[in-house]
Amino acid sequence: MSKSDDDSLRPATKLVQGGRRPEWTGDPRLGGSIVNPPVWRASTILYDSIADLKARGHATHDKLYYGRRGTPTVWALADALTGMEPGAEATLLYPSGVAAISGGLLALLSPGDHLLMVDSAYEPTRAFCTGMLARMGVRTTFYDPLAGADIAGLIEPATKLIFLESPGSLTFEVQDIPAIAAVARARGVLTMLDNTWATPLFFPALAHGVDVTMMSLTKYAGGHSDAMMGSLTATRAVWPKLRSAAYQLGQTVSPDDCALILRGLRTLDVRLARHGENGLAVAGWLAKRPEVGRVLHPALPGDAGHAIWARDFAGTSGLFGFTLKGVDEAARTRFIDSLTHFGIGFSWGGYESLVVPGDPQTIRTATRWTDPDPLVRLSIGLEDPADLIADLERGFAAL
Repeated sequence: MSKSDDDSLRPATKLVQGGRRPEWTGDPRLGGSIVNPPVWRASTILYDSIADLKARGHATHDKLYYGRRGTPTVWALADALTGMEPGAEATLLYPSGVAAISGGLLALLSPGDHLLMVDSAYEPTRAFCTGMLARMGVRTTFYDPLAGADIAGLIEPATKLIFLESPGSLTFEVQDIPAIAAVARARGVLTMLDNTWATPLFFPALAHGVDVTMMSLTKYAGGHSDAMMGSLTATRAVWPKLRSAAYQLGQTVSPDDCALILRGLRTLDVRLARHGENGLAVAGWLAKRPEVGRVLHPALPGDAGHAIWARDFAGTSGLFGFTLKGVDEAARTRFIDSLTHFGIGFSWGGYESLVVPGDPQTIRTATRWTDPDPLVRLSIGLEDPADLIADLERGFAAL
């Protein structure tokens, strides 16, 4: 048992203490322990005898069995993530966020099942639904992210899972997750949430009724743009299905990457607070600019999702979007190309600021994106916001 298993501890303390179990950080024969769990690299595990081999069993998740099943470095990260989610049974790790999403969907859906997928989902999530899931006979219905409890009208006898992403990582709609989770539970349908934007620090998903919560640890948890990983954290009822599927699919992660993500996790509380603070400073400034049509940031009072965000979320991250008023794509390109403090690149959640163009109308089916102005997405990093604002001002000059 790690210190982070104590439910009386606050989230910031759990982040510091999570996964640092004595058996993973020291050896009594050496007379003490170290702060960070060592990096255990292993494929083959050796046993003392055949009796020892048989005693380990095949369903282990916290005992050395075979390298693919993990080592203490892997278990330490999984343990720390589980400690962040009140009500969680355990956490599984995947080599990327997309792998975690696809792994969870494969574990919980079978041929003939029906999936309800939010229309504002991350594009690779959509692609998996219309690609591999469709080929294996799983039918997907995309639904309006603002459906709330009205999603009950879309549930069919074959519906097994509702997938949520809130806020949407391109257009930032905030879903009424408690309402959807309540409807799903009443109808015997599971729920799975992509919670990368908020993390459990700002939205403890299982406590709000969700069955499985996913994070791309590549983003804020890692925080340094140098490691890729994803996670699924689940309730006791769902956990065995996820674990069985992960084992059958051979999903495994590098202990070296786990050490990097663990290092990032220790400072997540202070980093995420600064990301949110910087993001709000930039978003508030953008909202006053005549060149901006609208700012898509749920923590701003004027945002359409602000009321639900204020009710359910404990804070905000640094990812949001805005539209450039009355300009064409060439002008958007000039704007982005002129920026010097914003790297042009996918992903987000690292210490550096990033910018990408967005075209949500190309990936919507249940709802229409009718805003004629081109969209820009910003990931606000840990730079001084005054420097970022000055850079954006140069971008507007380039229009």
